[in-house]
Amino acid sequence: MISHDPSAVERTELTGLVARGKVRDIYAAGDDLLIVATDRISAFDVVMSRPVPGKGVLLTQMSRFWLESLPACRPHHLIYVVDGSRIPPGFESHAALLTGRAQCVRRALVLPVECVARGYLVGGGWKEYQADGRISGVALPAGMRLAERLAQPIFTPSTKAASGHDEPISFEQAVQAAERFAIEAGFDAATGRRWMHEARDRTLAIYAAAARHALARGVIVADTKFEFGVADGELLLVDEVLTPDSSRFWPADLYEIGRNPPSYDKQFLRDYLESIPWNKQPPPPPIPDDVIARTRAKYIEAFERLTGLRAADVLRRGCA
Repeated sequence: MISHDPSAVERTELTGLVARGKVRDIYAAGDDLLIVATDRISAFDVVMSRPVPGKGVLLTQMSRFWLESLPACRPHHLIYVVDGSRIPPGFESHAALLTGRAQCVRRALVLPVECVARGYLVGGGWKEYQADGRISGVALPAGMRLAERLAQPIFTPSTKAASGHDEPISFEQAVQAAERFAIEAGFDAATGRRWMHEARDRTLAIYAAAARHALARGVIVADTKFEFGVADGELLLVDEVLTPDSSRFWPADLYEIGRNPPSYDKQFLRDYLESIPWNKQPPPPPIPDDVIARTRAKYIEAFERLTGLRAADVLRRGCA
């Protein structure tokens, strides 16, 4: 059965659109930005034909939790999450739509590098390791197995592809990209190098703090990716933070070396798509109700286990 939930927010059409990503719609809000997390969901870099109701609220509230609770996340771009008492001027008539799912953030020039921290050998990192024993140029011990924990987390940057897949790069290549970025932004190469070194150090520090918190709640953070931007010469953590869309979360009680544990993300959706005839190119196939429902349940479970909050409460406020 395939049906659409009228409460889902698939697309927003507000004034001042700056960009529209796979999940987020971004608007100008004076000197700041308004980032609206919709309920769109993508897989294999294709946005699906139907949304996951409430997903945008869960992503926004999870990012908010980490930004407000982990000192390692500071400084960051978040000014406030839109609610009944705080909404950017000019957007007041859209308060019901934006509450709980929109963030007012500082504008920043975003570094052209995805900052990835890995604590376990899995995913694209596992494929790289199988090829030559390295991930993003970082040599690892021989004989490691799928999903094995690394002796210490590593920083494995990647490109930020406008379309298609991001590609892994070495830290040296990331530094070079940051140098070019800094020069184009009116700074010098040395400033770009400093930003990239700081981004690497902060990525690993945030990952370590989040991994400790998550493990105490029965969740393993296998890997995660961050983005950083520059505002007034300061490097800020930007975009989403430690959500199921940007991280690989595993239930600790089901973890074992040698296999991929079930994850708290859209893996259920990916598995369904792998089981049907589809070439992973647009247009996306129709998604049955049970696949949407079970994918939504994974997002809710991740939110509740990691934050200690009730998803029903934030969804009620954010989807009113």
